[in-house]
Amino acid sequence: MLAKYLILLFLVIAVRAAEEDVLELSDDNFTEELKRRENTLVMFYAPWCGHCKRLKPEYAKAAGELTGNDPEITLAKVDCTEAGKDTCTKYGVSGYPTLKIFAKDEMVKEYNGPREAPGIVKYMKSQVGPASKELKGEECKKAYLKSDEVSIIGYFEDENSALAKSFHSVAKKLREQARFAHTSAKSLLQKEKYNNHIVLYRPEMLKNKFEPSVLVYEGGNSLDDISNFITDNYFGLVGVRTRDNSASFKNPLVVAYYAVDYVKNAKGTNYWRNRIMKVAKDFPEFNFGISNKDDFQHELNDFGIDFAKGEKPVILARDIKGQKFILKDEFSVESFEKFLKELEAGDLEPFLKSEPIPEDNSANVKVLVAKNFDEMVTNTDSDYFIEFYAPWCGHCKKLAPIFDELGDKMANENVVIAKFDATANDVPPQFAVRGFPTLYWVPKNNKENPVKYEGERNLEDFVKYIAKESTEKLKGYDRKGNVIKSPNDEL
Repeated sequence: MLAKYLILLFLVIAVRAAEEDVLELSDDNFTEELKRRENTLVMFYAPWCGHCKRLKPEYAKAAGELTGNDPEITLAKVDCTEAGKDTCTKYGVSGYPTLKIFAKDEMVKEYNGPREAPGIVKYMKSQVGPASKELKGEECKKAYLKSDEVSIIGYFEDENSALAKSFHSVAKKLREQARFAHTSAKSLLQKEKYNNHIVLYRPEMLKNKFEPSVLVYEGGNSLDDISNFITDNYFGLVGVRTRDNSASFKNPLVVAYYAVDYVKNAKGTNYWRNRIMKVAKDFPEFNFGISNKDDFQHELNDFGIDFAKGEKPVILARDIKGQKFILKDEFSVESFEKFLKELEAGDLEPFLKSEPIPEDNSANVKVLVAKNFDEMVTNTDSDYFIEFYAPWCGHCKKLAPIFDELGDKMANENVVIAKFDATANDVPPQFAVRGFPTLYWVPKNNKENPVKYEGERNLEDFVKYIAKESTEKLKGYDRKGNVIKSPNDEL
């Protein structure tokens, strides 16, 4: 009992200590406090905001990790509902949390980086100081390369050479993605024999027998060529995907999901990564990555996998069109190779996340799912007006009775009113659904190019829009949305 109490007490103290590393600002001290600090990331928040509550522990942890950083980086927060109202108004804060980067008391840019402690730390370190660190000797270089990240070093006898200038320009451009250093120290130039070269180094934990751990750029002074050399080789044959860098992995992409953990189990992590690499080296047309299955459960869910059992990797892939494919057999080098050959040949059936096709779809608002979308929308001779919704969305619930009434009004027209649960079904690629509800008009003669509806969400405006846009003139409404009176109405 005492042990549990001590553990709980330790955790409470640790959390409070981390929170104390975040500077509390208000209208009274905002400008003066920032003037005293070189670089500050400020979180503008509201205490009731759910996103803020989720961010705060990660933010506090990042603040602790950045304590003592050279150059100085401070993490601060402002309560927009109390003592910081005027400051939040001054900086145009309209949503929570909003994060902004300051140099002294001058706002430099919006923060659009990761929302987890390691990503916040990496992002902020990339934003301050020079984009490339100068290495003055062998010990400096050794210390620099003691990192778990890929490192790029430029060796230049003449810092004013065209290659050196291009290197520094690329470093500024890619400083958020990679770490850069440069040297003109004669001792390093002579020892490494890399005079006027750019060299990429893989960290110790990622070295393997399937690819070189050191790559030398052999091209010219072109910024694009240098950038491409870095971005094309940065992740290597099989990159380590994290929440922070996952967007940098492009389709066609094959990912192995398992217990990836280079902190607690680097040996076990590389055991499976090496088996992935053994096969991946023969399929250069695909990009490959490994991901921690717990960090990417949302991606597993997108492939219909609620839980990844066992220690062996789960293999999921997307082709260049974004279609999804699953290695259904248990992972082995042989089954993985067979899967990639079939994927390469186009012999695999894509996975489609979909609800069952409704047994009864007779209501005036039709229910679309991924499995019946082509049958009902693409391959029919009708215009469609579709709502992409989420069951939990308050705005969608408010819209539902209006949409039902719209369906009744269009029941005798060659226009179908439909709804699609975008959380339970794969959204067709021609529809950009970023929030809920999202509404699209799909004309019957141009199903490949749907039009996003941007108007008001009330019955009258819906009817006017459909009356104007319908391929065939409506029976019950003119092109302005006015009801067409029948001859009997005149009697």
